[in-house]
Amino acid sequence: MNKSDLIDAMAEDAGITKAAAKKALESFLGNIEKSLKGGDRVSLVGFGSWSVSKRAAREGRNPQTGKTIQIAAKNVVKFKAGSDLSDAVN
Repeated sequence: MNKSDLIDAMAEDAGITKAAAKKALESFLGNIEKSLKGGDRVSLVGFGSWSVSKRAAREGRNPQTGKTIQIAAKNVVKFKAGSDLSDAVN
């Protein structure tokens, strides 16, 4: 399922227009992004939680040449599925 499929499904399930569903989805995603940028954790009980973790700088290798390269430190987003979501897919 891609974003447009999700918008279509949301509109049908909620009985709203596709434009309203798109606006709601973009608001949802934007607010999650804003919270994560601010260093907060986003948790939806039963569904899952998003958090930001820091990945340290490290050495890596270029697979084509075998040369050692430096990989910069960065923040990564992690998602942990909640119990209801895990049970639903198993």
